[in-house]
Amino acid sequence: MVNGERTDRKMIDQKLATDVLDAALSTGGDFAEIFLEDRRNHSLILQNNRLETVNSNRLHGAGIRLYHGLSAVYAYTNATDRDGLLRCAKEVASAIRDERKETCRAMHSATHADIHPVQMRPSDTDARKKAEVLRAANASARATGAEISQVICGYNDSEQDVLIANSDGLFVKDTRVYSRMSCRAIAANGTENQEAYETPGALRGFEYFVTSVDPAALGKRAGEGAILMLHAPVCPSGVMPVVIGNGFGGVIFHEACGHSLEATSVAVGMSEFCGKLGQQIADPRVTAIDDGTIPNEWGSENVDDEGTPTTRLVLIENGILKNYMIDRLNGKRMGMEPTGSARRQSYAFAPTSRMRNTYIAPGNDDDDEMIATMGNGLFAAKMGGGSVNPATGEFNFAVSEGYLVKDGKITTPVRGASLIGKGAEILMQIDRVGKNMTMAQGMCGSLSGSVPTNVGQPWIRVKSITVGGRS
Repeated sequence: MVNGERTDRKMIDQKLATDVLDAALSTGGDFAEIFLEDRRNHSLILQNNRLETVNSNRLHGAGIRLYHGLSAVYAYTNATDRDGLLRCAKEVASAIRDERKETCRAMHSATHADIHPVQMRPSDTDARKKAEVLRAANASARATGAEISQVICGYNDSEQDVLIANSDGLFVKDTRVYSRMSCRAIAANGTENQEAYETPGALRGFEYFVTSVDPAALGKRAGEGAILMLHAPVCPSGVMPVVIGNGFGGVIFHEACGHSLEATSVAVGMSEFCGKLGQQIADPRVTAIDDGTIPNEWGSENVDDEGTPTTRLVLIENGILKNYMIDRLNGKRMGMEPTGSARRQSYAFAPTSRMRNTYIAPGNDDDDEMIATMGNGLFAAKMGGGSVNPATGEFNFAVSEGYLVKDGKITTPVRGASLIGKGAEILMQIDRVGKNMTMAQGMCGSLSGSVPTNVGQPWIRVKSITVGGRS
C-alpha cells in the first residue's frame, strides 16, 4: 500500500474533482475544497460474560467547503457520484454572490510517506480473535475479587480512506487504521458502586493486541482499581499541593490549556492566550508539544483533514508560548500559516484546528523527591473527565484514583476528588516536572466533532490548587 491507496475503495478522479470544485467556485468564492471519506467500522461489546453486540457499518460521503473572504460555507452528501457531488457543489455556491470568477488550478497528486504502517488489517482479522481479547480482559477483571459486580468490555476498529482535493490543485489520499479496546469494571458492596476503566488504543491494526496490549493485565488493573476505590474514603477538600500522575494526567493540560491554544478559539478572540506569542505563560520547567508525527500513535496522521502534512509543533518552550494550532481558515483570519492541525469527525463536519498527541515533555525532576518535599497534599494517580471554558481557562476535573500525601509520604487512597482552577494560573504553579512521560488515549469533542487524541505527561507537581471533595 502506498499513501493509503486501495483499488477496492470508491474514490473520485482528478477530472471529476476539478469539475466539482469549478462548480463550487462558479458564483464568486475564492477557494473550494472536497473531503471524501470511506470508512469501515467494526465493534464488539462483551457484558454479563457474553458477547451482546457485534456490529459492522460503513460510512461514505463527501463534504464541500467554499471560502469567501474570511467566511466559509459547508455542505455534505453521501451521494458521491458525479451528479451528487455537482448538486452539493451548487448548494454551497448558491450562498455566494460575487462578480469574481475563480477556477480550479491544475491538479497534482501529492505524495507522502506512510509513517504509520499496519501489519494486521482489521478487516482481514477473524472476529473470533477480537472476541478473545475481550474474554481475556473480562475474566481477569472478574478474578480480582468477589466485589466485582459487572465488567463491560468493548472493542472497536476503523479503516478510513480519505481523499482531499482543493482549488489550489491539491489532490491527496490517505488511510487511517484505528484499533482500541476498553475494560470497565464495577465493584459493589450492596450500598454503593465504584468503577475503574482502561482504554488503550493506537493508529494500528490488530497487531496492537498481539504485541503491545495484554488484555488480561488490562482487566486486572481495571478490577483492582474499582475495588480500591470502593473501600476508599472521600477526599477532603481544600487548597493544597498536588502531584498529578503521568499518562492520562495530561488531560489537565489538554483541557485547561490545549483548547485555548487552538486557532478555533484564538482566531475569534475567545482564548485567554490571545496575543501572547513570545510571552511567558508557564513555569520555565514546562515545555508542551502537539505532535502528529509519532508513528502509530492514537492522535497521529500522515496528513490532516485539509491535506496539510502533519507536524511536530512546540506550543510552549521553557514556559514561553511559541505556537498555536492552526487550520487553514483560521490561519487566514490570523494571518498565519496552517500547522497540519485541521481535523474532523467525518465528512459531515467542516474541519477546524484540533489537538493530536498533546503532552508536557519530560523534565529533570525526581518522582520520589516531588512527593517527599510536598508536605501534605494529594497524589492524583489517575485523572477522569472534566470541563473547561477556553475563553477563561476555568476547569473542573475528576480524579479517578487519588491518594493523600502526609508528611511527604503517600498514604490513604481517596475517592471523589476533583481539581478546580484556571489554566493560565496552573501553568505558572507547576514547580516539578518528572522524567517518565507516557501517553493515554481519549476522544476529544469540539466544533468539528469527536476525534482521537492522545494526552500525556510525566509526573508533575502543582504547588497550590483547589481540591474539591468533602469539607
